[in-house]
Amino acid sequence: MELDKMDENDWKYHGEGNKSLVVSHLQHCQVLRLLKFPSEDSAHTRQTAEQAFRHILNIVDYSKYVMKPLLGEKYIHSGEVVKLPLDFVRQLSLKVQQERPELRCDKVMDTFSGCGLCLPNLTQLPLHHLRDHRPPICVEIKPKCGFLPFSRHITKECKRKVCRFCMHQHYKLANGKWKRLSRYCPLDLFSGSKQRMYVALKNLLEEPQNNLKIFQGGELIFSCKDDAKQQPELNDLIQHLRPYFPHNNGLYNGHQPGKAVLNEFIQVICSALLSGGDSNRSGEPRKVHLSESRPHCEASPFPRDLLRNGNHGLPKDSVLAKILQVQMLDNLDIEGIYPLYKRVEQYLEEFPKERNRLQIDGPYNESFMDTVKNCLSEDDGSVEYAVGKVHQYRVAMTAKDCSIMITFAPCEEDEEHQLNLEKPRFTYSVSILDLDPKPYEGIPHQYKLDTKIVNYYLRSTQAPPPSSLYKERQECTLLFHAV
Repeated sequence: MELDKMDENDWKYHGEGNKSLVVSHLQHCQVLRLLKFPSEDSAHTRQTAEQAFRHILNIVDYSKYVMKPLLGEKYIHSGEVVKLPLDFVRQLSLKVQQERPELRCDKVMDTFSGCGLCLPNLTQLPLHHLRDHRPPICVEIKPKCGFLPFSRHITKECKRKVCRFCMHQHYKLANGKWKRLSRYCPLDLFSGSKQRMYVALKNLLEEPQNNLKIFQGGELIFSCKDDAKQQPELNDLIQHLRPYFPHNNGLYNGHQPGKAVLNEFIQVICSALLSGGDSNRSGEPRKVHLSESRPHCEASPFPRDLLRNGNHGLPKDSVLAKILQVQMLDNLDIEGIYPLYKRVEQYLEEFPKERNRLQIDGPYNESFMDTVKNCLSEDDGSVEYAVGKVHQYRVAMTAKDCSIMITFAPCEEDEEHQLNLEKPRFTYSVSILDLDPKPYEGIPHQYKLDTKIVNYYLRSTQAPPPSSLYKERQECTLLFHAV
């Protein structure tokens, strides 16, 4: 990237999350990630311009020194910090403004610091893979938490039976965030059972919310509509996918039925999610069973009578197994973490200079990683134990909020990195992104949110008591007859 020759017309709007906006280059396989601020704070952003470089460097270091060793080098792209010309950034901000979704315009792009993060465009595949006229398809999934908590600190029994995602749906519906409940359940996706994974992915396609996006040649072709009342158009997606699954059997009016196209598409995603480099002597992927909790969620739509079929697990080196393993660093649940957070806060009130030694705000380096890996298993009452568990919880929260990018394109028989499928053949790549550090200061908010979600779920799913018919009459007369 030639920083002195940056032209805003070489870049286009790609997407955005809560804290940053992404633009992609029109010619090169690159994206720029730029920070955002709340609109009401935009007048004060000059004060934070000096901190922007440190903020982005923290993201890179956290990805490189913490998440990469835990999740595996082949899945992580840490990127590099770049200092961009301010005039380019301001012109770019004006250019992309009209393409931004209205619901995201409560925040503005940072046009003062000139700091950005340069990353590979994961919706594309390297050019040497593409001998075919059909552009790559990229599926971005935000899988969320794949296990039920098993901590002894849990006070509400429903948390051991219903997953956080399924409970949160009721709360989001009540707050108007979404208009319909999603039937997707993360525990089905993380189960390793192809039947359950199929159901999970089918439910994501029917109600993607912000957990599923699909790109073709780098262009977004399927996602949740800006207007949450509208459902995404599956028929349009099927038309985009037809050229990738041109089978001759089972044709309907010269085409595969739409359902068959979606079935094959889901099978490709499943195969990529389960692919891993580790095999035992029999040639079968070695399976791991990571969770200590029950393996299914009571809110999942998957039929109960089919849950007993087979002893499933995830291939050891699969992307789902890696993510789940890191998520399970949260073995105390927020209910067990919050008292430890308060212990740390009390200690910092007495010894504020210790904040740097305990690496509360970073730096995210090998020393931070050692604290995460070598935390004591039993509470000895020390602040070191509390800090270690809080850091583990923050790392687990990053894994619970990460995204998986699966990019595939048709290929020839001699190409590497092929999915283990019958024809058609695809070359593919799997990556993990959205791996920012979660703020230490966010723990009280997480504790309050957890309480709200659980209490609302219990209220909204509770059947009315049988005696409700008599609530209006406070008095009644009992007549006893002699027998």
